[in-house]
Amino acid sequence: MRPTRLQFGKPVIAAIEGPAVVGGMELAIWADCRVMAEGAYMGVYNRRWGVPLQDGGTVRLPRLVCHGRALEIIMTGRKVDAVECLRIGLCERVVPKGLAREAAETMARLIAAFPQACVRADRWSVYLQHGLPASEALEREWANSAGVVKAEGAAGAARFAGGGGRHGDFRDFTEPRN
Repeated sequence: MRPTRLQFGKPVIAAIEGPAVVGGMELAIWADCRVMAEGAYMGVYNRRWGVPLQDGGTVRLPRLVCHGRALEIIMTGRKVDAVECLRIGLCERVVPKGLAREAAETMARLIAAFPQACVRADRWSVYLQHGLPASEALEREWANSAGVVKAEGAAGAARFAGGGGRHGDFRDFTEPRN
């Protein structure tokens, strides 16, 4: 099926409540963000049977946790628990057992409340710049965001100029818009 070959234009958040090993780990690291429950874990357990990663694990894992750490996790096939995943950047949040989906949905609602052209442009820019020299990455960022400034940025700047978001008060900015 190779779902990790797909490129979505919208943010993807993985909620991990138990083991996310081999293909489950590859699917989890394909997502933009990962929320793990206490007691959940990831690992390259296929190492034991001589089966290589084939769904993006060797590409995405080093981009998340660094080259050396990724190699160590891949080559040893060890269990990486949620607390370590958080510490090394393999997940973004650890929540109590049974609450991963709820926390992921809360994160999704927060993200959905923001102007979406901006969210999607910034998200895509992160992927576009990976591995590029800074000057080229900055050029891509600028080109990727140009249309968004016209579409949403001007209205947002006017909202701020009118007093919105001043003094750290973002209550009006975190509720989903109709």
